[in-house]
Amino acid sequence: MSWTEPRAHLIAYDIADPKRLYRVHRYLKTVAVDLQYSVFVGRLSSRQLDAILRELEDRIEPLEDDVRIYPLPERCQAVALGRQHLPDGVLLTDRALTELLLESLRRGEESSG
Repeated sequence: MSWTEPRAHLIAYDIADPKRLYRVHRYLKTVAVDLQYSVFVGRLSSRQLDAILRELEDRIEPLEDDVRIYPLPERCQAVALGRQHLPDGVLLTDRALTELLLESLRRGEESSG
């Protein structure tokens, strides 16, 4: 896989201020799929990742907030315990992730327009 090809990334954040928290969450819902309130996953190219980082820099206070983005290996296993955001049996393969992201973006367009 080349560095420029899209790959799955895990995005997690801890935002101190409720207004900034809402702005970060609302923005990330437009570019990734929410797994939990402060954890997202998205299939991103290096260009998309750079754009997201720039957007997040404008929304956070670096001395108070923490945002982390981790590239995920092409093949990885995930274990989830407790209450799940995704329905039982839904696996986040590249195809499923792409479909979830598209559905999330469609819902966002419908609610804003």
